[in-house]
Amino acid sequence: MKKTGILFSVVALLFFITGCKNESDNYIDPRGTDYAGSESCIQCHKVQYETAFHSSHFKATSPASKENILGHFTNGHNTFVYDKNTTLVMEERNDSLYQVLYKNGKEIEAYPFDILFGTKHAQTSAFWKNHTTYELPISYYKSLNNWATSPGYPANAANFTREIPKDCYACHSSNIAGSFVTTSSDQVKGMAMETEPFLNKKTLVYGIDCERCHGPAKQHVQTHLEFPDLKNKPQSIVSFKNLTRQQRLDACALCHSGNDKLKMKSRFQFKPGDNITDYFRATHASNDSIHFDVHGNQLGLLAQSKCFQKSATMDCMTCHNPHADASQNLVSYSKICMSCHQDLKHNATTLKNSSELLLADNCVACHMPKQMSNAITFQLSKSKQKSNYVLRTHKIGIYPGNKK
Repeated sequence: MKKTGILFSVVALLFFITGCKNESDNYIDPRGTDYAGSESCIQCHKVQYETAFHSSHFKATSPASKENILGHFTNGHNTFVYDKNTTLVMEERNDSLYQVLYKNGKEIEAYPFDILFGTKHAQTSAFWKNHTTYELPISYYKSLNNWATSPGYPANAANFTREIPKDCYACHSSNIAGSFVTTSSDQVKGMAMETEPFLNKKTLVYGIDCERCHGPAKQHVQTHLEFPDLKNKPQSIVSFKNLTRQQRLDACALCHSGNDKLKMKSRFQFKPGDNITDYFRATHASNDSIHFDVHGNQLGLLAQSKCFQKSATMDCMTCHNPHADASQNLVSYSKICMSCHQDLKHNATTLKNSSELLLADNCVACHMPKQMSNAITFQLSKSKQKSNYVLRTHKIGIYPGNKK
């Protein structure tokens, strides 16, 4: 009996040992065998993973599930009116969500919500058709708590023909493979040939995941599971604290320095630590600081700030935790500002409107005010007026009406 108990214990121990293996060994990532997948990070970085999972980076693209989608699908809150005869209705059908176009009460077209772009300020959706994704004509805007026209779409007519190219995914996802397929021309069948963009939906890695910013992690995961004593000495992974200031800036600049540069390589090829000038070459337009848009070129605006220019260490992560959304608590940013400006005094004119104490807790409201974007405009249902997307500028300065 005793021998049987010992034998059972040995068998159980062997089962436990053989069962404790690296789960990433079974994972196949469309980016290649050196990727482990973000879920492998939970084992050692649970706090960072769970915070990042709910961030705008992680949700830059996501599946169009009911849990992820923003907006109303109930009667009275789900209709966009183009004219007295034409409406577009957000509908739920058989556990799927659609944008449905009606003319004179008759259904004309219906396209599903397949992919969601964005979650923090607004959300635009897309549908798949013939290996291409197309932007749905109506988006949801949090500031309005309502539906309005998607970027690039008019408010007087509905269509479903605006393609979303691979380059859009390069800043909204961690991977998608694209190529070109050849098809016969409708005009001269069998003779003239045309090429159409081909996106492989099976290769899509939603959102900006851990490995997009830290590089392939398969070897890192294997090493640290095998040698847990190395937890304070990261192996085979990019740690931002070991990068130079310019390398850290370049990692953010990949998607936060505008899209008006001449592209030489795909953003998907970029690895943290790379030099961004190997991927993009500045053009005359990108050096025209007067027209830097508050939406697309946050780094360009920050680089014009005296705070940035006079600092040898300031970078994006001075103010932002890349694993979490920007804090809505302005006091947290003021503390960062006051670490360098604690002796700064406001003038009498400014103090007439606000107390020194209030001003000390509200630096960015005056010195990084919200501004309208010229890159993104939209229109509400039954409105002829265009509205501008509003975001906080990253150019730190003294603005008219906010003088010190």
